[in-house]
Amino acid sequence: MLHSYAKFNRRPIRRRQRFATRLLSAVSGLLFLTSFAGCVPRAESDVVVYSALDEEFATPILDAFERRTDHETGVVAKFDVESTKTVGLVNQIIAEQPAPVCDVFWNNEIMHTVRLQKLGLLQPRKWAVQSGWPSDMIASDGSWCGFAARARVLMINTDLVPAEEYPRSVRELADPKWKDRCAMARPLFGTTATHFAVLRARNGRESTLQFLQQIHDNAVILSGNKQVALAVASGELAWGLTDTDDAIVEKDRGGKVAIVFPDQEPDQPGTLRIPNTIAVLKNAPHPTAAGQLADYLVSAQTEDRLAMGSSSQLPISRDSEYKPRVLPDSPVRWMKVDFEAAAEGWEDWAAELMQLFND
Repeated sequence: MLHSYAKFNRRPIRRRQRFATRLLSAVSGLLFLTSFAGCVPRAESDVVVYSALDEEFATPILDAFERRTDHETGVVAKFDVESTKTVGLVNQIIAEQPAPVCDVFWNNEIMHTVRLQKLGLLQPRKWAVQSGWPSDMIASDGSWCGFAARARVLMINTDLVPAEEYPRSVRELADPKWKDRCAMARPLFGTTATHFAVLRARNGRESTLQFLQQIHDNAVILSGNKQVALAVASGELAWGLTDTDDAIVEKDRGGKVAIVFPDQEPDQPGTLRIPNTIAVLKNAPHPTAAGQLADYLVSAQTEDRLAMGSSSQLPISRDSEYKPRVLPDSPVRWMKVDFEAAAEGWEDWAAELMQLFND
């Protein structure tokens, strides 16, 4: 049975008789997990996952894992509040380093997972994925694995921009012809921060800062990718840079929008995809169960479930059987990325961006 705990140590969202019976018969084995503001109870055989993926998407998958184990292994899931999201969970993992509580970290992006890798808090392991898994989707030391990605795309209002004038590159955010008509999220958090950290690693610090200054002066800067998608769908703006999950929601709602996978020409870098990541914590309390859950989460079966869902996430596995509806008919050329290089000097880079976009 999956238990979910919010930040302030509330009761489990759901209970099942199996867990209640097990607790009553094994009180002496009850463990307490330190939460932000209290203790979280669980049984000896439970595995603890901290998930930055939204509860509504993660819970059915974690429930399916429990059913697969015939409920011999329970899952206790911690979902942080929206205001702190990934950063809050990562900071808790760092704080718990002397006595780890979390077994598995499920991040809905990658940069802060790499941050934990560089701090030595993740357990290197051999992942149950087929040979030929993309090198940018698995850690150099095996401490994390990427799966079920989102892509960074251009979302266009088709009432405001004719097809022959669609922007085709992220670079067009700095084009004066689109001044105050295009948008991007502030690149301080989430996938937009990851995107420009990747560009810094590819193109160099000075070049990327210059590009960001040009975007700052030319585009409308909004608080997040969802806000970009809403502004474009409503006709407030002509187009913007956002994620596939936010773009497909507006398209599914019947919005007059098009989704362009940018930078597909031979002299362009390709479209960036940013995966979910799974990692087992070093010194995890239950490493065997943690490994089983981790391998289940990166499986083609899990990727297909996420691809079929409302966020239409993009499978990495060649064994995936479902094509996400957000993908175009023609193949997409993906950007080659070194996420570990992109995470170098993260704190100093974030401070520079804060100065530029703190207005």
